[in-house]
Parts: sequence; C-alpha cells; structure tokens
Amino acid sequence: MLLPTREAIVFVKMLPMNGGNGKSSYANNSLLQRRIILEVRPFLEDSIKDAFSSGIPSCVKLADLGCASGPNALSAISEIIHTIHGMSKRMNCKSPEFQVFLNDLPGNDFNNIFSLLPDFYEKMTKEDGTLGHCFITGVPGSFYSRIFPSRNLDFVHSSCSVHWLSQAPAGLEKNKGHVHIANGSPPTVIEAYTNQFQRDFSLFLGLRSEEIKPGGRMVITTISRSTEDPSGGECCDLWELLAESLTDMLAEVSLPSSANYTKIYCIGCEVLMAFFNFYVGAD
Repeated sequence: MLLPTREAIVFVKMLPMNGGNGKSSYANNSLLQRRIILEVRPFLEDSIKDAFSSGIPSCVKLADLGCASGPNALSAISEIIHTIHGMSKRMNCKSPEFQVFLNDLPGNDFNNIFSLLPDFYEKMTKEDGTLGHCFITGVPGSFYSRIFPSRNLDFVHSSCSVHWLSQAPAGLEKNKGHVHIANGSPPTVIEAYTNQFQRDFSLFLGLRSEEIKPGGRMVITTISRSTEDPSGGECCDLWELLAESLTDMLAEVSLPSSANYTKIYCIGCEVLMAFFNFYVGAD
C-alpha cells in the first residue's frame, strides 16, 4: 500500500473547512455546494433504486466522504435515507436500520455536525414515522487512505470533495507568482496537476472498491469546466487576481533575505499558505 508523503501528511492537518457558525465558516458559505446536492438529487435517487432493487438489507451502511460541516453534511444523507425508506414501504417490508459514517479530515468541525443531530433525528421521525433506527458516526481521516473495513459499505456519496488533491504536485517552482494554473503557467505545471489528479483519483477508486460491498454503489459529484483549456478565463481569472493580492500583501511585509521559503499553494479550489515547495519571487 502507498504511504502518504510528508507533504500529504501536512496537508491533511492543515486543510479542513472553516468550522463553527461564524460569518467566515463553511456552514454559512456553502450555498453553492447545497445547490449542487439538490441538482443531482434525481441521479442520486436512480442510483439508490438500482442498488436496492433486489432487496434492502436489515442494516444499510452509508458513507459521505468529505462531509465538511454545517447542514450540508446531513442534506445528502437525509435524501438517501428518505429514498430507501420509501422503497421499503413500496416493497411492504420493514424499514431498515441505518448506520451512517460522515468522513472528513481530522481537523473538521465534527462537533458542529453533532450539534445538528437532535433536530435531524426529530425531523426524520416526523416525516417518516416508521423509519428504522439511524446511527451517525464521524470518521476522521483522508479518503486517500483506507478508512473502512473491507466490503463494509452499501452506498457511498461524495459531493464537491474529490477535486481536492492528496498533496500539491511536484515541480510547481516554475509556476512563480501564481497560486494555481494560470495563463502564464508553463505546460509542465498543467501536466503536474493532471498527473497528480490521475494518481489521486485512481487511488481513491481503488480504496473504495475494497470498502464497498459487491453490488454496492457510489455517487460522486465534482467540479468541472466547460472548456478544454485549464488555463482559460473560466477557471483562472479568480486565482490570478488572488495571486496578485497575495503578492502585494507579501511585498508589504518586512522579511529577512533568507525568507525565500515563503510559499503559496492552491489545491483544487482552496488556497493554502504554507512554508514549502513554491518559492514566491525566488530565483
């Protein structure tokens, strides 16, 4: 099994979504992610019906990977449970119990999610009076590693998460002055991001194939673009503006001449300021 690199371990520690319920929290700044969950509902329902068309187990084991915090963490799970419960009614069988695993990085604000559970359980009971028991557990860890026992899960869901890489690609030193792929990025930088994603996504799928039961299903929703050019304006204008702002901020800070190790990274759609691999203004 591949072991995580030092850089990957550092990212796991540094990249959770903002916790709490404040103005800058993920819980209050994730409307787009919620809209995406609602948009893919028909596809989610079709996949669930296909997975359990021949029968529903007495205990359905579900996992949401990259759940983050706030109400979105329970939104997709609620839809999955409602759909399966409705199927059990149509089949004239007892509603199953549900074991739900919410996964994200160890620094994720799981306490925020747990604080929502009493209202969640109450709402589910009112809407589906014959609903079976539901047990929800937080599972901290990177989904680029094994996080569940073999052949354990019936259904896996992940929304707006797998665009996050396990670590920054190697060779970004040539991408000076940028926090992501930009108009001025050399082809080697685009290739580096592409190769890193292909390795990560292949690893992700391989790990889940070990954890999902035979006949189980997985629904993944991820961000995409409408153009082939990864350095086009649709993808990069925002990051170039951000890079300019960060560069201006750094220019106003008095640093010793030896401080050329100050670096900036962007993985997927979030910016990480760290102290390795991307030299800002270094020769």
